[in-house]
Amino acid sequence: MTSEVSTTDQQPTAGKEVRRLDRVIIRFAGDSGDGMQLTGDRFTSETASFGNDLATLPNFPAEIRAPAGTLPGVSSFQLHFADHDILTPGDAPNVLVAMNPAALRANIADVPRGAEVIVNTDEFTKRAMAKVGYETSPLEDGSLDGYRVHPVPLTTLTVEALKEYELSRKDAGRSKNMFALGLLSWMYHRPTEATERFLRAKFAGKPQLAEANVAAFRAGWNFGETTEDFAVSYEVAPATAAFPPGTYRNISGNLALSYGLIAASQQADLPLFLGSYPITPASDVLHELSKHKNFGVRTFQAEDEIAGIGAALGAAFGGALGVTTTSGPGVALKSETIGLAVSLELPLLVVDIQRGGPSTGLPTKTEQADLLQAMYGRNGEAPVPVVAPATPADCFTAALDAARIALTYRTPVFLLSDGYLANGSEPWRIPDRDELPDLRVQFATGPNHALDDGTEVFWPYKRDPQTLARPWAVPGTPGLEHRIGGIEKQDGTGNISYDPANHDFMVRTRQAKVDGVEVPDLEVDDPATDPHDGPARVLVLGWGSTYGPITAAVRRVRRAGGRIAQAHLRHLNPFPGNLGEVLRRYDKVIVPEMNLGQLATLLRARYLVDAESYTQVRGLPFKAEQLANALKEAVGNG
Repeated sequence: MTSEVSTTDQQPTAGKEVRRLDRVIIRFAGDSGDGMQLTGDRFTSETASFGNDLATLPNFPAEIRAPAGTLPGVSSFQLHFADHDILTPGDAPNVLVAMNPAALRANIADVPRGAEVIVNTDEFTKRAMAKVGYETSPLEDGSLDGYRVHPVPLTTLTVEALKEYELSRKDAGRSKNMFALGLLSWMYHRPTEATERFLRAKFAGKPQLAEANVAAFRAGWNFGETTEDFAVSYEVAPATAAFPPGTYRNISGNLALSYGLIAASQQADLPLFLGSYPITPASDVLHELSKHKNFGVRTFQAEDEIAGIGAALGAAFGGALGVTTTSGPGVALKSETIGLAVSLELPLLVVDIQRGGPSTGLPTKTEQADLLQAMYGRNGEAPVPVVAPATPADCFTAALDAARIALTYRTPVFLLSDGYLANGSEPWRIPDRDELPDLRVQFATGPNHALDDGTEVFWPYKRDPQTLARPWAVPGTPGLEHRIGGIEKQDGTGNISYDPANHDFMVRTRQAKVDGVEVPDLEVDDPATDPHDGPARVLVLGWGSTYGPITAAVRRVRRAGGRIAQAHLRHLNPFPGNLGEVLRRYDKVIVPEMNLGQLATLLRARYLVDAESYTQVRGLPFKAEQLANALKEAVGNG
């Protein structure tokens, strides 16, 4: 097994020993009320400001508030940071911080032998251990002998550090996550100033609470500095060589997507309207966009999914960039209105942050199982372009690309993100505005068709010969009155039509419009290790959030001497024009997906190639080592 951390140097200091590492994986775990997401987010922010490359994996419980101390209530945050380019949040943590017995039991199976385990001993009472099935204390029965265990009474130490603040033991104990953050910040030499500023800003209305959290954070740092149990601290140098010049910030997928939508509206010179109903894991986009009224953003939290997309489509009819956000169950409810948008031929962005299903399924876990729903989940022939981002930061670019297609071709467009991308984060280079595409559109301003008698009229379905897009006429423009509705329209005039030949023509024209969407050719990474042997015989093809694990796995296969090619699809409808030729170039095509083989099914049907599925539906992203082993076998048998 390839190690996720390696020691490259040791640098003793006048005090404690300092070891230099090239990468580290840390997982914070505790009750959903223990602040693990906040702790992980703050550690991530400081790591990003330090200049490391990073990738994160927040993992939430599905219950709104599961009983404290139970396995269903465990929340965790995993962070992988390095001095070089990385692609995944890591396969297994080198450090596990377990705030209670449930957190230890839920996560210890992922921790490799020899890793460090920091345990809050205050929570290891008989009752708490019995609640998760520990008959004896794992801190005493030898079951953790293979790990470097650090038993730390986090709650007691935190309460002791906050005595002067006159808080109850319960209220003081809530700051134990800041004590843990301070300790880990000392262990890995993370900056501290920004976290202290953050805490004072977060609790600005309660200055005493703000200072208590700062005190707990400092106490954790000082504990690491003075205790004999932590004899070593670690340094991970900035990843300066991994980043092109520019200004960077840490960004999650949902935040990047939100900024991409705002950028698209600015580049199109259109107001942005979001019609949405809250649903995990898409709600953060609604929350973020609601903060940006200064950019002409209007957000509407509707009473249900159908109302949300109905309002968004109405805004599109009125000349805005209409957007609706949801997850899989919401897509099912929105399907009729998506079909209406196809019939009306109006630009509309349908953002689906995929999660585990079916039905309610695993609402806080990730999956890629909505691809076929996005492709075909509507009555009648209702083709829709589909775009999928590959990384959290790529959600920004994918949003711009989806807007380009919707505005240029007058069609609804699916943007398929997922929970892994939405909640995960990575460094993002903030682009200059002149790097962004020009998305401005021309509205219809007057008549566009001359009748035989010379009269000029407006035909709402007279198409652009290149894009097949119909005119976009803003309501209220004199002379541009036209019918809307779901009944089939006559080509050109837009009158209601039941003519069989016209319906056949309109169905085929809408399909041809989507088929003609301009997308770049698929790029293939196929380095031949020996020119005499020719290119690789095996291609691994992915889409969406599998990009990171696939790329990490391909790197491992190549380091082991295997020859393998890689390609990744952003555009799933229409496919890139050269995809068929690429697929036929290889003896074997492996398609990893977090579903039961939906892309592979499409490839087999469209291109008659024997695409092999490699799938999982565990609510978690692939592990790089897991994929690498499968790909090594494929290369060996190729």
